Amino acid sequence: MKYNDHVVLITGSSSGIGKEAAIKFAIEGANVVINCRTDVGEGEKVAKQIKQMGRNALCIKADVSDPNQVKRLFQESEEYFGTIDILINNAGLATPKPFFDITRRDLIKEFEENFFSMVYCSQEAAKLMKKRKSGSIINVSSICGLTGCTSILTFTSARSAVTGFTKALAKILAPNITVNAVAPGFTKTRFWDKQSQKEEKNLLATTLSRRWIMPGEIADVMLYLAGAKNVTGQILVVDGGYMTTI
Repeated sequence: MKYNDHVVLITGSSSGIGKEAAIKFAIEGANVVINCRTDVGEGEKVAKQIKQMGRNALCIKADVSDPNQVKRLFQESEEYFGTIDILINNAGLATPKPFFDITRRDLIKEFEENFFSMVYCSQEAAKLMKKRKSGSIINVSSICGLTGCTSILTFTSARSAVTGFTKALAKILAPNITVNAVAPGFTKTRFWDKQSQKEEKNLLATTLSRRWIMPGEIADVMLYLAGAKNVTGQILVVDGGYMTTI
């Protein structure tokens, strides 16, 4: 098993991409810290599933946009597992709003959720990783941060910041700690649940693959990046060919 006895902390891992990543890392031998902000029940289910696979898991409720709760998250993780080998900054949200209606509070909220949280978590993880002189940090960005998505401008702006942060942090933490980002395209998560069949068809027609990206496919890329010692400071796009069509 590739990640036997490694400890992986995944923010926002009670559902979607984070949940899939937790399960896939456990299959590869890792122990996992499940993090959720509100849905503790679902987080505990993921932890239970991992334990049934013969690995260890811990579910911790914490809002990673709050630096004090982030400190507690990592303290509890270190007390339980001893260290963190891999951090996946997955938590985030996107709230559509017309450009002229966006307020200062909207901007602050989305940057807290989608960017500041990654900085806070990376600071705490890097402290532990530097002690062992090894580790991997993987940020979940978005194609919106690379192409510009007009309907979710605040999210787009925050995820654009993730690109620069990833590249700069890779330089800061080199050579022993790698830092990369995954930029998913149209991934089948709850964000798209309210789409009509026509809207779905039109959306997927903008890609070359003509199908949804599944959360497990993003998790597979994370598995690769966590073990790729010569890949750092990169933004790996998984978009079904969308960016080649615009």
